[in-house]
Amino acid sequence: MTTARTGAQIDSQKGRSVHQNEEGALPEDVAALIGVVQYEEAGEFPVERGYIWTSASSVENGNPLFWDDDVAAELTDGPIAMPTMLSLWFRPHHWAPGRTKQALPLQIHFDLKARFDLPEAVMSDNTMIFHDPVRPGDRLRTRQILRSVSAPKTTKLGTGRFWVIDVEVLNQDDVLVGVESYTGFGYRRASGGEG
Repeated sequence: MTTARTGAQIDSQKGRSVHQNEEGALPEDVAALIGVVQYEEAGEFPVERGYIWTSASSVENGNPLFWDDDVAAELTDGPIAMPTMLSLWFRPHHWAPGRTKQALPLQIHFDLKARFDLPEAVMSDNTMIFHDPVRPGDRLRTRQILRSVSAPKTTKLGTGRFWVIDVEVLNQDDVLVGVESYTGFGYRRASGGEG
């Protein structure tokens, strides 16, 4: 399967993205990271109902699955978090006692910006795939996987590269609860022009 946006192709034998464009060849150090698990991190706090209720309230989600224990027991064998809260559980707090360096939620994204000297970046796509439900008390951990990096591209924003990063989320039993895929575009604005 070819993805025109990223200039990458899935290698069916290895199950990972492989760079296929000849123009702007992908540096070997970056190519070596495609498909490799990086930045395995434990969440900073357990899943708890206060966050679930506050999130449901903030969007006026009255689904009894998230509010009524009897309904939750009948439908999902107990309370669950809203699936769309998946990334909430792995976003690091801006500050934490003893932390000397700011924690970033998509470190691979920032690594690529630095590696290619691309000062600007946007996320152009985000896809969530849900697996087992996230439940109160779960201790989640994440791992990031670089899936692809494009050849240099020029858009209205500037010239840079697209990349796809998966964040896999597992619970304390090593059960996959979800995957978030991000497509980022790191770029440098055209000199002298608006971007």
